[in-house]
Amino acid sequence: MEVKVLVAAHKNYAMPKDNLYLPVFVGKAIHPNVNHSFQGDNTGNNISKKNPYYNELTAIYWGWKNLDLDAMGLVHYRRYLSLNHKKSLDDVLSRSQAVALLKNHDIILPPKRRYYIETIESHYLHSHKHKPLEVLGQVITQKYPEYLSSYQKVMGRTWAHMFNMFIMKREPLNEYCKWLFAVLGEVEQRIDISNYSTYEQRVYGFLSEPLLDVWLDQHPEYSTTEVNYVFMEHTNWLKKGGNFLKRKVIGH
Repeated sequence: MEVKVLVAAHKNYAMPKDNLYLPVFVGKAIHPNVNHSFQGDNTGNNISKKNPYYNELTAIYWGWKNLDLDAMGLVHYRRYLSLNHKKSLDDVLSRSQAVALLKNHDIILPPKRRYYIETIESHYLHSHKHKPLEVLGQVITQKYPEYLSSYQKVMGRTWAHMFNMFIMKREPLNEYCKWLFAVLGEVEQRIDISNYSTYEQRVYGFLSEPLLDVWLDQHPEYSTTEVNYVFMEHTNWLKKGGNFLKRKVIGH
């Protein structure tokens, strides 16, 4: 089985040695002279120039359109899938482990991220501008009504599979990417983000995260499994929790 997991990166960083992983410099079309050691997302059929707005999705799009694989996935240069909790690049999910999991499952996911006191919808609205989410709901309703029930269900949950991290076999990957980029393209035509801050202009990357679960809910025919998620750097949970509660109280 030919499997590759793209590692989205925007700077030089240590990478796993296992040949399962392919480091991809995202936004290469905007920064052509940076990091020639990583594969750029600007070759072949690509949306590299949209990286400031689509985040790691430009790597997913590039891999989907340009790699001939039986399965493809995405992780981040600091976030990995793993069968343990060790913060070591030598202990992240290996090729043999991924292939073994894909024998019995179509999709490998990170654990659900739980918000407990917030729904996915309220968490988004407390963290970002409201207009894009409103337009996303309109696009789902008008263009993809068969997904509306799943969309409402996911937005009402208190958990989601975040970070656009996954490994998918080719068939679900093709179906998911075709749907995802069509939905986001329609939202892109309907909103003006020219006056948004640099952070808020990453809107299509933000919107895409809950859409993975919307698509999964609509396609129960695909078998999924979860493995551990490892963040390679120190997490300041006091600061992170404080920011979460701050957004909850005062909003975006």
